[in-house]
Amino acid sequence: MECKITDLNQYKHIHLIGIGGVSMSAIAKTLHQWGFHITGSDTSQNEFTDKLIASGIKVTLGHDLTNSRNADLIIYSAAISNSDPEIIMAKQSGIPLVTRGELVGYLTRKYKESICISGTHGKTTTTSMISLCFLEAKTDPTIQVGAILKQIDGNYTVGNSDYFILEACEYMDNFLRFSPKAEVILNIDNDHLDYFKTFENIKNSFTKYAELIPENGVLVTNADDSNCLSLKEHVKGKFITYGIKNQNANYTAKNIRYNYLGCPEFDVFYNQKFYMHIKLLVSGNHNVSNALACIALCSYYGINKNSIIMGLSKFTGAHRRLEYVGAYHGFSVYDDYGHHPTEIKATAEAIKHRTFNKSWVIFQPHTYSRTKNLLNDFAESLLSFDNIIITDIYAAREQNIYNVSSLDLVNKLKEYGKTAIYMKDFDQIAEYIRKNASQNDFILTLGAGTVVNIGEKIIKRDN
Repeated sequence: MECKITDLNQYKHIHLIGIGGVSMSAIAKTLHQWGFHITGSDTSQNEFTDKLIASGIKVTLGHDLTNSRNADLIIYSAAISNSDPEIIMAKQSGIPLVTRGELVGYLTRKYKESICISGTHGKTTTTSMISLCFLEAKTDPTIQVGAILKQIDGNYTVGNSDYFILEACEYMDNFLRFSPKAEVILNIDNDHLDYFKTFENIKNSFTKYAELIPENGVLVTNADDSNCLSLKEHVKGKFITYGIKNQNANYTAKNIRYNYLGCPEFDVFYNQKFYMHIKLLVSGNHNVSNALACIALCSYYGINKNSIIMGLSKFTGAHRRLEYVGAYHGFSVYDDYGHHPTEIKATAEAIKHRTFNKSWVIFQPHTYSRTKNLLNDFAESLLSFDNIIITDIYAAREQNIYNVSSLDLVNKLKEYGKTAIYMKDFDQIAEYIRKNASQNDFILTLGAGTVVNIGEKIIKRDN
């Protein structure tokens, strides 16, 4: 039976289906540290399941009903279907079921200062930046972030203060179950159309999300995004803006310049007055914007300037965000999670500030619906790369009811006058790069799926 949690302490054994997901694993470890008996299941092994097992949590790979049958409560992620054997068993046995979003909503109500970072792009990076600044200020926050952050050796940490810093995803309206004291909305873009169907529905969802902020709360948002600015009339609390193009924002960046790695430094102005100077160890103009969001939020909470400067200076990027993989015969291999045209354009723009010979991108489209709906945008976003390889679409949660394939993207690129190669086999792709890339070339594996595995294949040592 579906339930709405009002008191988690009534349950002793909590089982998580899909425990290997980035958010679900953070929930599992948090509840484990709070003293609950935690078990979980997932379809496959990954770095998160390995960490859970190492911490003493029993994780079953595949469907073994032993643990779930004995649970007092079952939490499941959005990726789990109603046909899942553990879901069916729970309903037949009367074991309470709760979604991941509902459980996270409960967690946000356990903290006086729940800080939720959302937006179509940049959530993980900005959550990480804010987390490091709060840690630098020794505020002892609880953190849940959507990737491995090396400074906390994982994707979560449980603190003992009133601060809960959380990456908040809009998919399936999950963030509408939260009770934020503070929100950061980085941007509002056209994505997750398999659920939202139209961009108007996406904007309406973010509007409802902004309306959750209490009168003594705050929204920090992007003045360069007109859809974000339109939220002002829906916010009961304080409204703080940042921007690069919009110099009327509360926090702005001026005098931006880049080093040979594409990492920016810039002056921050607050209400037209010099505030601080920032140097970042991550590249791209989009990270200047993310840093401004971090600075605005942290300043609202009274984090001192030195802690902000030091926190941002220690951020070298979250896992799979333009992350260095290694080198082979003089060329460098990087990996990035970008799977939306806006994210790809931001990454391509960041790369332009670096010094290299030629660029190569190996792109794996993510979900059939996104590929179908944004095919032209994907093609345009890839045009600045010198060499383009497209591999098969990563299906994730979908079936191909959209009659789309990676060859459609290859053909669309040809319409734009750009040559692209389709390759299915990852070993073949790695070997092609090893034979054809030259010294000082920049190689990028790109996408939210299994494309991440190609980088290691490229740089492997010769036998």
